[in-house]
Amino acid sequence: MGTAQLIVAVVVVAAVGFALARTVRIIPQATAAIIERLGRYHRTLDPGLNLVVPFIDRIKDMIDLREQVVSFPPQPVITSDNLVVSIDTVIYFQVTNPKAATYEIANFLVGVEQLTVTTLRNVVGGMDLERTLTSREEINTELRGSLDEATGKWGIRVNRVELKAIDPPHSIQDSMEKQMRADRDKRAAILTAEGQRQAAILAAEGEKQAAVLRARGDAEAVVLRAQAEAEAAAMRAKGQADAIGMVFKAIHEGNPDQRLLAYQYLQMLPEIAKGDSNKLWIVPSEMGRALENLGGLFTKDPEK
Repeated sequence: MGTAQLIVAVVVVAAVGFALARTVRIIPQATAAIIERLGRYHRTLDPGLNLVVPFIDRIKDMIDLREQVVSFPPQPVITSDNLVVSIDTVIYFQVTNPKAATYEIANFLVGVEQLTVTTLRNVVGGMDLERTLTSREEINTELRGSLDEATGKWGIRVNRVELKAIDPPHSIQDSMEKQMRADRDKRAAILTAEGQRQAAILAAEGEKQAAVLRARGDAEAVVLRAQAEAEAAAMRAKGQADAIGMVFKAIHEGNPDQRLLAYQYLQMLPEIAKGDSNKLWIVPSEMGRALENLGGLFTKDPEK
């Protein structure tokens, strides 16, 4: 074999190798390849080993089929009360139709970004600042619905839209902070006044119950003292009655005469006079007769 033939053989082998290399295409997982044949869309290659016609078919683009997360820079948005707020957004989207994502729009990522900005301005433009700050979920839902509908023809599905931050102007932030501090101070004053009122009510209720208990105790003490005094008086009266009965019985059993009674009467006179209330007392008419009997007792002849 001559040199020329060797060169030809090498060239043929190289051409065959190059043709085989252009014929076999390995597509990674979660990736789709758009194949054009002679400048027109031919088919979409799935992940794995694929065969194409060399020099006729070419890969137009490789499309990532995984869900993608894109954070867009802050965008100035004007609310319905003419205040400019800066809003950061995050878009979660996924390519569902590689052919449409390749041929329906030149750059679907730029298209999603611009569509997000315009839709965000339309949604927030119908809200005032207070509603914008407190309605993130509502804004997210409206954004997702509008974006998903608009990007459907591009072969893109918007899964979720999140607002990272809503920043009002600094002057508005200062006013809002002052308002929040005033509201907190107001709530604190109300809670303090309510606590003091409850404390006063509880204290008054406690004093009332204490007064009721003291009055009830005093009343019960008075009743008990009265009962004790009544029982003591009854016992004293019973004792005096028993004593008088015993004396009366003894006197009747002893059958005393008038002179003995007169003598006993005279012995009781000093005891009667000892009482503090006995400032004036009257001598009964029988006193003279008793004294006469008593005098007769001492002047009578002893022999009799």
